[in-house]
Amino acid sequence: MPARVLLQDATGVPAVVDLACMRDAMNKLGGDSNKINPLVPVDLVIDHSVQVDVARYENAVQANMELEFQRNKERFAFLKWGSNAFDNMLVFPPGSGIVHQVNLECLGRVVFNRNGMLYPDSVVGTDSHTTMINGLGVAGWGVGGIEAEAAMLGQPMSMVLPGVVGFKLLRKLRDGVTATDLVLTVTQMLRKHGVVGKFVEFYGEGMGELSLADRATIANMSPDYGATMGFFPVDHLTLQYLQLTGRSDETIAMIESYLRTNKMFVDYNEPQIEKVYSSYLELKLEDVEPCISGPKRPHDRVPLQEMKADWHACLDNRVGFKGFAIPKESQNKVAKFSFHGTPAELRHGDVVIAAITSCTNTSNPSVMLGAAVVAKKACELGLEVKPWIKTSLAPGSGVVTRYLQKSGLQKYLNQLGFHIVGYGCTTCIGNSGDIDESVASAISENDMVAAAVLSGNRNFEGRVHPLTRANYLASPPLVVAYSLAGTVDIDFEKEPIGKGKDGKEIFFRDIWPSSEEVANVVQSSVLPDMFKATYQAITKGNPMWNELSVPSSNLYAWDSTSTYIHKPPYFKDMTMSPPGPHGVKDAYCLLNFGDSITTDYVSPAGSIHKDSPAAKFLLEHGVDRRDFNSYGSRRGNDEVMARGTFANIRLVNKLLEGEVGPKTIHIPTGEKLSVYDAAMRYNTAGQDTIILAGAEYGSGSSRDWAAKGPMMLGIKAVIAKSFEQIHRSNLVGMGIIPLCFKPGDDADTLGLTGHERYTINLPNSISEIRPGQDVTVATDTSKSFSCTVRFDTEVELAYFNHGGILQYVIRNLIGPKQ
Repeated sequence: MPARVLLQDATGVPAVVDLACMRDAMNKLGGDSNKINPLVPVDLVIDHSVQVDVARYENAVQANMELEFQRNKERFAFLKWGSNAFDNMLVFPPGSGIVHQVNLECLGRVVFNRNGMLYPDSVVGTDSHTTMINGLGVAGWGVGGIEAEAAMLGQPMSMVLPGVVGFKLLRKLRDGVTATDLVLTVTQMLRKHGVVGKFVEFYGEGMGELSLADRATIANMSPDYGATMGFFPVDHLTLQYLQLTGRSDETIAMIESYLRTNKMFVDYNEPQIEKVYSSYLELKLEDVEPCISGPKRPHDRVPLQEMKADWHACLDNRVGFKGFAIPKESQNKVAKFSFHGTPAELRHGDVVIAAITSCTNTSNPSVMLGAAVVAKKACELGLEVKPWIKTSLAPGSGVVTRYLQKSGLQKYLNQLGFHIVGYGCTTCIGNSGDIDESVASAISENDMVAAAVLSGNRNFEGRVHPLTRANYLASPPLVVAYSLAGTVDIDFEKEPIGKGKDGKEIFFRDIWPSSEEVANVVQSSVLPDMFKATYQAITKGNPMWNELSVPSSNLYAWDSTSTYIHKPPYFKDMTMSPPGPHGVKDAYCLLNFGDSITTDYVSPAGSIHKDSPAAKFLLEHGVDRRDFNSYGSRRGNDEVMARGTFANIRLVNKLLEGEVGPKTIHIPTGEKLSVYDAAMRYNTAGQDTIILAGAEYGSGSSRDWAAKGPMMLGIKAVIAKSFEQIHRSNLVGMGIIPLCFKPGDDADTLGLTGHERYTINLPNSISEIRPGQDVTVATDTSKSFSCTVRFDTEVELAYFNHGGILQYVIRNLIGPKQ
């Protein structure tokens, strides 16, 4: 039973849509609609709607905010209605910051005090990086929106007891090495170790050498190394951070006293008892070296000194996570173009987007001020950023602006084009906005592999921007360095970044600050009053939010013409009798995937392609192309999102035999159709469909539409080598059967092409199904194989029996517990 629930707007809008729809269903079935009310505190931070429409401009924050409200006024009004209609729901308006930084700096209680009853803070959030709060010693992780809704309504969360990996940290980081370098190293180590579905607890003498912000950076990327949590127990550094961020002395004393009394406080001044863990890892912090990760996955770490060689290997390699298959004779191609009248050129690996963005890094003063110090040194030496590189700075809270101004360093970032563009998730989630048309044409017409460098946590293909095929995760100071170099095809040790005022070559070492330099700026610039002032200002809202007028009714008045908010069909034919378990008979394979199909492929959050089924739907409903907005902003409308399922332009489907794009083969006719159109054709004919997949299916963001969308397409089961835990749970919550091939098996080894028809026989009675039981899958080609049904608990079986988690909750709120 989590103490509270955390939402952001991209996942929060569909969650509030579901709650509003559940109230209607309760009424229809004769229940009390007021029972659909959060029983625990729910905080919703609007941070996923701001786009970098305007960059390299002094007043970019205001310009982007105005455009954000123009695009999203209807969504924002809906959320404001929800904050009034539902109990215990607090909405932070646009411009407040990134949800995880707000959680860390303001919302995290560590210990709850509810009318004199003390208990540990715990949280589930509808964003996978909710784990950032683990750095503060708070247990919490990301879940799908449907699970979060159930938790709000008092449904206990059920899970298999996880293994706990002990990760021992020793010594200290070398001079000039950042927290980002550390987290990318940890991510690679834990991916290799295998921590899916496990908790990771950090311990050891090296803990004292990491600031709270450094710990939060490591905890933030838990979903990227596959763990459910990356936990740092509370110690003296935690208490110091609480003091820095403006928590009262009385509250901090209560937290320390409670945790010490209950043996949950770690005091490194006392002898440490060696704990017993499920497995162990160890890292000497002095071994961490400067690095970046990419070009397509967060755990593909590249040491900085190997970057140039790695880049050329990527150009050579066949298309894959580390390859672009550019022919040797084309690797030195130069695309010449005119940028607003100025002659310009692009080569493979040239940077076109450089973004200081994302909760992972913008909450850490050492890397943010480190980037500002790099900018200062570069400006003083006369270095400049090419004008066609789209540079941006999107802090996670107003505190960052205050300490950048206090340090006197913001002006140097501005000089290089890193003006503040807004407070929220931008480039990291694909809200990078358009790049200049001349640059876009040069990339497209010459088939250039353009690069983005960002201080984010996700770099899956097609996520950051449709035209940046190479996307690298880097610390904010490295983002500045790469923007100055203008390319990722550089050896920073041997090649100059550029030429200074006097024509002298400037090297990386000339602009890179020492750790002491950065620490001194942090010490003098980051002050407790900044946190208090920032969050006091947020409580006043902003003028555009305050002017939104919303109805006061408890039931939502649905507008059938809206393309943003639409009543979903989940409860349309619902009765009080559970439908019971269902097998799958003679299903066609809608899609046949390889490994690492992320939720970005299943339900993209970025721009809506002009030729997609979703675009066609919007145009038919009178929406002009320039007002399409993004899939992330349209998640309150099931009709758009169903059409956007598997709409990623980089989708690789084996049924297409090498072709890339959001299409598939309609098996009965052999026609190549969009995934949506093929699914609708199967549905019309009354034919079930399934998906075949490889390992790590559903990794990435905890996107409930990555389960809702397939359900609306009529998909009955997903057969994969392995699942990301949150996504597996979401599939169960929407009534889709997750099945795992037996170890050593996959579609290829079993000789499955996806052209077969599949029958999955499940017992007719829920009492005959056990968590983790084996079932036989038979095909019409006389092949059969054994799979494990990935219902992990009895509660998940109950959800499946009811046709989904929300149906289960409604029936139990109305009638006797089932």
